[in-house]
Amino acid sequence: MPETGDGPDPRTADARSRPCRRTVLALAAAGAGAAAALPAATPARAAAPAVPPVGLAPYASYWFPGSLPHGTPAPGVVWRSLGDWTPESDPDLAHNTATVPLAPRFTPVPVTREARADQARIAALVSFGPTSRNPSQGSAGADHYALTHWAYLDELVFWGGSAAEGIVLAPNAPVVDAAHRNGVRVLGNVFLPPVAYGGDLQWTRDLVRQEAGGRFPVAEQLVRVALAYGFDGWFVNAETDGGDSALAGRMRAFLRALRAAGAPHGLRITWYDAMNCTGRVGWQGALNALNQEFFEDRSGRVADTVFVDFRWTADTLADSGALADRLGRSRHELWAAVDVEAKGWDSEVRWDAIVPRGRDHVVSLGLYRPEWTRNHLEDRSPGAFHRADDRFWTGASLDPARPGPPGPGWRAPAAFTADRSTVTGLPFGCSFNTGHGLRWYEGGAVTSEEPWNHLALQDRLPGRRWVVDTAGARPAVTLDFEDAWRGGSSLLVAGALTAPATVGLHATRLPLTGGAVAELVHASGAGPVDVELGVAVREPAAPGAPVPYTWLAAGTAGADRGWRTSRVPLAPLAGRTAYALAVRITARGKAAVSWRLGALTVRDTTARRPPARPAHLGVEACARQGDGAELRLRWTRAAGPVRHYELYRRLPDGTRRFLAGTCAAALHVPSVTRAGGERAALFELRTVDETYAVSAPARTYLPWV
Repeated sequence: MPETGDGPDPRTADARSRPCRRTVLALAAAGAGAAAALPAATPARAAAPAVPPVGLAPYASYWFPGSLPHGTPAPGVVWRSLGDWTPESDPDLAHNTATVPLAPRFTPVPVTREARADQARIAALVSFGPTSRNPSQGSAGADHYALTHWAYLDELVFWGGSAAEGIVLAPNAPVVDAAHRNGVRVLGNVFLPPVAYGGDLQWTRDLVRQEAGGRFPVAEQLVRVALAYGFDGWFVNAETDGGDSALAGRMRAFLRALRAAGAPHGLRITWYDAMNCTGRVGWQGALNALNQEFFEDRSGRVADTVFVDFRWTADTLADSGALADRLGRSRHELWAAVDVEAKGWDSEVRWDAIVPRGRDHVVSLGLYRPEWTRNHLEDRSPGAFHRADDRFWTGASLDPARPGPPGPGWRAPAAFTADRSTVTGLPFGCSFNTGHGLRWYEGGAVTSEEPWNHLALQDRLPGRRWVVDTAGARPAVTLDFEDAWRGGSSLLVAGALTAPATVGLHATRLPLTGGAVAELVHASGAGPVDVELGVAVREPAAPGAPVPYTWLAAGTAGADRGWRTSRVPLAPLAGRTAYALAVRITARGKAAVSWRLGALTVRDTTARRPPARPAHLGVEACARQGDGAELRLRWTRAAGPVRHYELYRRLPDGTRRFLAGTCAAALHVPSVTRAGGERAALFELRTVDETYAVSAPARTYLPWV
């Protein structure tokens, strides 16, 4: 359908002159989840995506490297060969393309002396959904693995794949956009399954096929996919047994070709410790003579990192680190695998073999399936999930500055590795939105009662959750979903407050100008609360030392439960750099508090410009049934900075209802129902910038008659 913009309203024009193009795409509709895993996996209890079984819904892409399985795919599964893919023929490309660039990040002074800045880092293999029918742009429902502790991650692998569906997986855009906003690389997954899980050695041969001129066509195709979709490289896991040394040699040459083609674009390769130089699968639990050629050979670097299988011991990791040293590589380019899929923080881990206390770390940490924090819960509400996820990443104390005394048991990442941040310039905004919620809020008002998830709408959240300093009782600090100013959640400080309490927020590197101003949107559900904004213009003297905040009054939140905006001029700090932000709240009469922070923004008022609106909004495809429709919308990206876009339905009574948001320039709307006797549904799309200013709307219509 052509773009209507602000053109004739079909309620006053002949709507029938603009028919909806009825298009139904043959897309994946159902299928098993990732059927195999590094150890014998137990399937995640993932809820089925709220999408129609056949229709216009776009899904994350998956392929076989060449030949397809024998037989017929299960309903909803689409068997595709990677060699047939082109960007031009990909109907879902606009929905699957990540648009947020990989942000540069810095390491602030660690919050504890044990948190190391330049030693062990963390990679994670995460299954966000099934291989087939994994929605490209979020879905209805708040039950979702909304990872937020990006500050401790270096690399995320979009884990999945099965012999019954496909074994080459491209990450979906929301995961990549959320990770990139926090400076974390995301890798697609090449999973050559064990024979016991349906693996076929022919797929390995297809992957490493070399043409007469020396080209590796699948390596080139993998690079094209990563560049077109906007992610950062590939995790290569060759677990199909039965090969020989010749096949191993071709695999090494394939990896070299893949790296050579991808390195100029910043793409990376992680190799999983399975196939060795004999061509057989023999998990070593180490970097050693049998597998080092997939990491570094006589010609130099082959893979950027190696995921060392779970069979490691303290001795094999020590030997692996020493071998990496001798090869001239960093020992922290080795991820020691820890399986947390079944037991989470109750997993038995020999921590001192990886990240010993009081001495240098041996290697880095590779977490397998940390989405256990969601999957094991009976109550999978967003609040329950984040309480579990905070404990997993921060520790039982829920305060990374106070990880608790040394002892056996779970050693949370915050206890041994320094957090990182990407908050390096103005403007900056955070509405404490986690990327899922029970409803959608705008300006403190509910504009949709529908639960939702879309990770690309997630904010850059504080990396240290939560550092609280008080001389009295420590209040609880959480991300809460019962009220919000914008998105689906807010920061809630609740409980007894017998003395002022400081809550650390973001580590930053913000250059402050004479026109710099901070704004806090906050509310109190109990008694009045006096609020101050803390700005640190120098760093702590040493790891674990207090952050030297300068305190600026930010007003009082009353007990009327209404949101108020406090404006804090930062001109007195002009010419300085803000290294950290915090809030300090004081309860009058030392009463219990229930104080929410709905948003924090810092901007230069002299540079304030409203965002440009998107252009050429139109209905690209539509499928109708009675008084309902499913559709795809497309538009041209707005000029200038864009955080994301938000789509609303304008109802006949003039109210607006939030439908969805995205960072892309295309959006699938799963269901629209005719309202009363309206002749056409009116849609409004707005650009949202970093501080949540919105553009004028672009409009288009869907005629009903």
